[in-house]
Amino acid sequence: MHAAPLPAPSRPFSACSGPPTFAPPLSLPQTSPVPYANDSARHQAWAWQMLRRLRAYFWLKAFGITVFMGLFFVGYFHTLRNPVRPVLQMPLTALDLAIGHQPAALLAYVSLWVYVGFAPGMFHQLRHLVVYGLWAAALCSTGLLIFYLAPTAVPPYRASIDLLQHPGFAILQGVDAAGNACPSLHVATALFSAVWTARFLQHIGAPLWARLVNWLWLALIVYSTLAIKQHVVLDVVAGVALGGAFAWASLRWFPRQVWLPMAGEPGRAR
Repeated sequence: MHAAPLPAPSRPFSACSGPPTFAPPLSLPQTSPVPYANDSARHQAWAWQMLRRLRAYFWLKAFGITVFMGLFFVGYFHTLRNPVRPVLQMPLTALDLAIGHQPAALLAYVSLWVYVGFAPGMFHQLRHLVVYGLWAAALCSTGLLIFYLAPTAVPPYRASIDLLQHPGFAILQGVDAAGNACPSLHVATALFSAVWTARFLQHIGAPLWARLVNWLWLALIVYSTLAIKQHVVLDVVAGVALGGAFAWASLRWFPRQVWLPMAGEPGRAR
């Protein structure tokens, strides 16, 4: 290695003047951008970034999600009411028998239709939003294809629920009947949304508590499918497998540009 050159002397050297003195080296300006001054500033910024992302194409997202759900239920009810093969009744496990009917879990169950809006809401570029929609459509189409080829239903013990005491369940049975049970698309779409929401929360620097709330919400949705007797354990396991597979594949084969900062966001090394 070559030694670094000495700085130029501040005055010429002579025998009478003694040894030269050296000027201190100039300090260079910091060239690497510092996205946040400290952790506190980072934690205060994440909510603002999330709000900006949710506002981008807000009405288009709201309209698109509504249409998407409407088309899904058209296919769902068609396969439910027109099975091409005998409907298989799903077997119960010990866990199914241990979990009693819990009407209060209905709120967590129906919250899915709000929860699935967070992940697509975080996209700020239209083309990436479309790609996400295609992956979600592929997930739902795969579930409907399974329902078509192998129709299933939960055991008839659901009929023992007193609908007069729980009018919300009467509405639920009209909207989300007990057929098309395995895999649980309720669980599959919830897990798919949770994985993407978690990735976005990490991307914008959300604090730990916000990321835990995301996973807690998912856990409540999954548990609610068992607590209101809409699904059995085997339906949930199959739903986790289906949703997890599509979540992994969609993150693996997605345009990398989706993780570029939104205009106005500080850049961060990833």
